[in-house]
Amino acid sequence: MIYKYKASIPGSKVFMREYEIKGETSLYKLNDFLVNDLDFAPDQMVEFRGVDAKGKVKSEYGLFDLGDGSMDMVTIEKTIAKGEEILEYVFDLRKDRVITLALVGEVAAHPRASCPRLVAEKGRNPEQFANKYEDLDQYAEPSDDPVEEDSFMD
Repeated sequence: MIYKYKASIPGSKVFMREYEIKGETSLYKLNDFLVNDLDFAPDQMVEFRGVDAKGKVKSEYGLFDLGDGSMDMVTIEKTIAKGEEILEYVFDLRKDRVITLALVGEVAAHPRASCPRLVAEKGRNPEQFANKYEDLDQYAEPSDDPVEEDSFMD
């Protein structure tokens, strides 16, 4: 099965990603994919938190077994079977900064597509160790005056 997840950052109205992920994908493989997709440093400690529909954290999955299994032993299907409809990807443990991956549902397989894969995006990638997510594009106001844009060069 292939599942669609919608990724967001709590407090941000700009950042959004949609991913399609095979059910047999391990959280370790998903971590590798997210590190690559979001341009994060691959040598940092991260964890996934399995959250139920009521918002309660049910499990924690780290690179090492924290009691609920390690990332390489837990698959997307296993988290869904445990009722964990949300995965919090903790990418900055010191500041407890997360990307929330909410299960949207099942999708049909595409014969030429490999998974996991990015299917939709909005906003720029978060900086892994910044204090908070800021999308500079939301602050920039486009100028219709070509003279104004070139005036700084004078």
